[in-house]
Amino acid sequence: MEKTLEELLSNMDYTIHPEAILHSDQGMHYTHPVFQNKVKKAGFKQSMSRKGNCWDNAPMESFFGHMKDELEYEDCQTIQELRQRVNEYILEYNTERYQWGLKKMTPDEYRSHLLTA
Repeated sequence: MEKTLEELLSNMDYTIHPEAILHSDQGMHYTHPVFQNKVKKAGFKQSMSRKGNCWDNAPMESFFGHMKDELEYEDCQTIQELRQRVNEYILEYNTERYQWGLKKMTPDEYRSHLLTA
């Protein structure tokens, strides 16, 4: 896992958004103090599913499954171009994509609905 973390950091030019979250299960490599210190030092907030609860990460797994199926990224030439496409996809997903599980609202509409309730 340390090699994967280092590769991620390298690919991101060691620039991590201050609100970036690294989510995982509670496998021993994610809970090991050496790995946790590297994650913290890199600037990530570490998040883990509850022990024995695979449903904690289900919404993110669903989102990433849709994104991998729908996002056109194969012809990206730079990491900046890929970031732009990912940002555009997320914006469209949150503002234009109606979802049955959110009372047929977009994620942004549903969030506003919850905040005013």
